[in-house]
Amino acid sequence: MLMRKNLFQKEMSDHLEVVSEQCVVDEKYAPVAELHDLFCKKLQQCCVLFDFLDCVADLKGKEIKRAALNELVESVATSRGVLIEPLYPEAIKMISVNIFRTLPPSENPDFDPEEDEPTLEASWPHLQLVYEFFLRFLESPDFQPSMAKRYVDQKFVLQLLELFDSEDPREREYLKTILHRVYGKLLGLRAYIRKQINNIFLRFIYETEHFNGVAELLEILGSIINGFALPLKSEHKQFLVRVLIPLHTAKSLSIFHAQLAYCVVQFMEKDATVTEYVRLLKYWPKTCTQKEVMFLGEIEEILDVIEPSQFIRVQEPLFKQIAACISSPHFQVAERALYFWNNEYILSLIEENCQVILPLVFGTLYRVSKEHWNQTIVSLIYNVLKTFMEMNSKLFDDLTASYKVEKQKELKRERERAELWRSLEEQQERRLQSLGEASRNQKNLQEREKNSKNEPENSAANAT
Repeated sequence: MLMRKNLFQKEMSDHLEVVSEQCVVDEKYAPVAELHDLFCKKLQQCCVLFDFLDCVADLKGKEIKRAALNELVESVATSRGVLIEPLYPEAIKMISVNIFRTLPPSENPDFDPEEDEPTLEASWPHLQLVYEFFLRFLESPDFQPSMAKRYVDQKFVLQLLELFDSEDPREREYLKTILHRVYGKLLGLRAYIRKQINNIFLRFIYETEHFNGVAELLEILGSIINGFALPLKSEHKQFLVRVLIPLHTAKSLSIFHAQLAYCVVQFMEKDATVTEYVRLLKYWPKTCTQKEVMFLGEIEEILDVIEPSQFIRVQEPLFKQIAACISSPHFQVAERALYFWNNEYILSLIEENCQVILPLVFGTLYRVSKEHWNQTIVSLIYNVLKTFMEMNSKLFDDLTASYKVEKQKELKRERERAELWRSLEEQQERRLQSLGEASRNQKNLQEREKNSKNEPENSAANAT
């Protein structure tokens, strides 16, 4: 079997060498017809695949193919009139043969993109040039979408999207740029691309929880969302609610959170009436402080672009959550929540709605200022309280007085509760004592009865 494989590779290498020799023509001086024929032969030549897992096998053939790919890239980038209709199927065939493959399973089953080094694609020396050719092909002034759409179809796009699961970040970067060009030039595929990205995300959220290319796909979506027409279609709002917001639940959120937050903010910038992002509060992390910090950062980005009229609709649940974050024992969460008051635009929104927001957070601010272990947090809270006092001193004084009254009532309730428990414990103790005395009395009574029965028997025995 090994011998047959080596023989096949040698034949392919020899074939490449022959084709390469046939193609040694100065392209600058070749007639147009001959140039097209030469280009086609080079495309066919590059359909031969090599095994890069064996570093020393077919070095000559690999070098010939690399040189041919370089010539193709240079030709499509610099020559005009090269991309004629008969070359489209050959070009797409060459690209498909080289890039579409079954991705190998990860060498590390517990692969963590933040900690572990990714497995790089062994055939990258050729694969990079194929991707570069594909990109130059799409960006060429001679590129005709009407011709390309016959070959770059839905099946092709689906296979392209599956490649985003590659561990190699270099490949995903090329794929991101290429898919963006395809989306921009082949209008008939736009809805299909969005639908398939949607499916990949849903599978990632609810089934696999693993897909390497989430960040790259979200980056593409950021540009797509920016181009949505107004008013936003219901399908686009559903995408925000059903896909982008639930993506925040992923364990690997930190890897793609920047791109995800950008997409959500793009929805807000596109249409200020969109308030579906408030559903983000539903997925607020309970035990992961790192996620809480990320959520707070995203909320601040959203508030930076929100309209005052829309802010009023979400301020109550939003600041209840912010108050909960301020009271977090983790100082980074509390600190990130308090930084909201350093944002001038958010501060102006708070000032306009001080009557609603201050009562929501005042109790937490006052309590945490007395109890928090971190002095930086205490200092930040004092600054926030000072800001509120300057905004509305009367309301601040009223809330201070009512807080102290409530605190006194709470202390009174605590004392009453403690007194109640003490009286219950005393009652229990008295009850146990009475039960103990009753038990002893019962035992003494039983002994007396037993003794009284034994006395006649003893008397009779003595008489006998």
